[in-house]
Amino acid sequence: MDFALFHFLRSLIGRSPFLDDAVLFFARFFPYFIIFALFLFLLRKIHGWKKRLYVFLTLALSVILSRGIIVEVIRFFYHRSRPFLVLDFTPLFPAESFSFPSGHAAFFFALSFVIFYLDRRWGYWFLGASLLNGLARVVSGVHWPSDILAGILLGFFGFLCVYYFLNPKRAFLSKKESIQIE
Repeated sequence: MDFALFHFLRSLIGRSPFLDDAVLFFARFFPYFIIFALFLFLLRKIHGWKKRLYVFLTLALSVILSRGIIVEVIRFFYHRSRPFLVLDFTPLFPAESFSFPSGHAAFFFALSFVIFYLDRRWGYWFLGASLLNGLARVVSGVHWPSDILAGILLGFFGFLCVYYFLNPKRAFLSKKESIQIE
């Protein structure tokens, strides 16, 4: 399934120079726009230095846990080659290290899930932008689809761990919505 989906997405390359350039942009340069949007979010939606510090801490810890720790531990033990090395083709841009799981996906989805928790409207935009970046990295030939999926799951896991660490007494459901066990 991973192989078939990769080939389908990869078949989009080479059909038009515009599409190739768009994929390259979304895979390599679009992440800078996501980071810029993050700063806009912090400035427009989060007021007060204590709240901004709390949000920044949540963002930083989620990213450090998912991308900086978990992804690197997995890559230390599991060495999955990138698609362009396995299938012997030239990718749209060079990439080093192992492909599984996607560090970009873990990083940007960790950010996106924090923002989604804070503000659904902005969160949907960040989740969409992160998914677009992940798909572009598959189309460009530097990741398998399962690399991106694993990065998404690790980003969510990182957010959940940090959320429960910073809010140990809170649950996802309010008392009204929670299931009472007696």
